[in-house]
Amino acid sequence: MISLTIIIPVFNESKTIFKIINKILKVKIKKQIIIVDDCSTDDTKKKVLKYKHKIDKIIFHKNNLGKGSAIKSAQKYIKGEYVIIQDADLEYDPKEYKKLLKPFSRYKKQVIYGSRVLGKQRYKLKSFTSLTRIFFNHLLTILSNLINNQNLTDAHTCYKVFPSSIFKKIKLQEKRFAFCPEVTTKISNMGIKIKELPISYKGRSYEDGKKISYIDGIDAIVALFKYKYLKKKNVK
Repeated sequence: MISLTIIIPVFNESKTIFKIINKILKVKIKKQIIIVDDCSTDDTKKKVLKYKHKIDKIIFHKNNLGKGSAIKSAQKYIKGEYVIIQDADLEYDPKEYKKLLKPFSRYKKQVIYGSRVLGKQRYKLKSFTSLTRIFFNHLLTILSNLINNQNLTDAHTCYKVFPSSIFKKIKLQEKRFAFCPEVTTKISNMGIKIKELPISYKGRSYEDGKKISYIDGIDAIVALFKYKYLKKKNVK
């Protein structure tokens, strides 16, 4: 049976952490759950500890280091055959896991991205800010495709599924949300194919607790050029 390591980086997700853990536990696959609390200041830590008997590894950062750093902290504890990143904010549904793992039964040396653009339930335009976010996501995806010679529809999706043998080799350096363009570029540099599958998506607003900012968009652009042209050392 295929085994999946689920890395959940969390920061101030006390409103949703119970729900996402329960959703993950209901998925009937062999799994390892790793939660990395990035120095939350709300009740996230307390709530995570209530599930410690059902979570395989819990890591607490003493300082807020960023999403990329949280994922890097979990990297050495991966035991599953495959690994996925799961945000705790309920935008992405764990029911998609089985679908995202299915292509590996035919070909193992690839990475699977869950595309929100290809999905039937697309972005919900709650405000001008939401529309602006969608525009910049498309713009960053186009730029990523041009730089990496790819044809992706959603390069910055959270749902990325890697064979653990590949993911463990990637030398992660980005501390925040630029983790996404970093890994996409490094996968490209390694000559590994990325396949996209449609997924459902329920976006949230900044009022709901969305944390990504315009500064993160600038960091993403810098990361694309940095790891394609300046820092060619992709693996450990």
